[in-house]
Amino acid sequence: MSENTELTTFTGWAATAAGAPLERYSYDPGPLGQEEVEVAVEYCGVCHSDQSLIDNDWGISHYPFIPGHEVVGRIVRAGAQVHGLEVGQRVGIGWYKGSCMHCSSCIEGSHNLCRTAQPTIIGSNGGFADRLRSHWAWALAIPDGLDPAMAGPLFCAGSTVFNPLLEFAIKPTDRVGVVGIGGLGHLALRFLNAWGCEVTAFTSSKGKEDEARRLGAHKVVTSTDSDALKAIAGSLDFLLVTANADLDWPAMLATLRGKGRLHFVGIVPNAIPVHVFDLIPQQKNLSASPVGSPSNTATMLEFCARHQILPQVEMFPMSQVNAAIDHLRSGKARYRVVLDASK
Repeated sequence: MSENTELTTFTGWAATAAGAPLERYSYDPGPLGQEEVEVAVEYCGVCHSDQSLIDNDWGISHYPFIPGHEVVGRIVRAGAQVHGLEVGQRVGIGWYKGSCMHCSSCIEGSHNLCRTAQPTIIGSNGGFADRLRSHWAWALAIPDGLDPAMAGPLFCAGSTVFNPLLEFAIKPTDRVGVVGIGGLGHLALRFLNAWGCEVTAFTSSKGKEDEARRLGAHKVVTSTDSDALKAIAGSLDFLLVTANADLDWPAMLATLRGKGRLHFVGIVPNAIPVHVFDLIPQQKNLSASPVGSPSNTATMLEFCARHQILPQVEMFPMSQVNAAIDHLRSGKARYRVVLDASK
């Protein structure tokens, strides 16, 4: 593979302390790895995980660091051992930008389960910047039919909610519920509707009913209404939790049919109080999963191109990154925020 357009420093927007406004920051990325691609960032989504790391909510942040892990851009340099990608190709990079490539998880194609997978913004600088590097396996080609300005959130939010459809072989005849109509949930509704499922949206906001139906829900249930939950008991095959809130989990489990699955992709604040007797009699399942593997994410991109599924986004110039983060903090984002690196 050829190399060109070399920069000795990368420049982006960095958090210098917990909760502080982002500031311009440059750093030396070191030599390009033999299996790495260097991407000129065109667009980058703003995720709640970026906000959490800016604020050190997880207690693992080290400053200064550049957030951003929903990156879309073109490859400008490629190491000698890069395979299947070319300089000039438009790709996306999500939550992970590398994995060991030799453990059992990587060998079987579950790179996302690698114990040493490298998150894009934990212990590393991310995509609120002019450049980003990634192992070639984690830089995925974007189909020509997808708008690159809107594709960034697919590599985190999209991959996270699409992954369970493949991992648990969700069928078009299944009745599926989605808890939470936000950055993840709005994409889940679109995916499941196009998948052919009967889709029920669970939301704590009655004002979102029309919006949920527009996004693909056939039914809408208020997640905090015990009577509404009892009315649909035993009706769902799969219940996908995208919300970051504590709910009545035994009541949620009760909405499932025999062999049904309550599955988490949202990080709920507290432990889930579920008794084993809520699971055993009808062989119900409780599970969770991270962002998808490169292979599953590539499948999602093909599905999105075929059905023209894209996130609902609000665009901000990269130069106004702090305004974008404030908008996310306010809870007013509908439903993902994307930064345009050209502005």
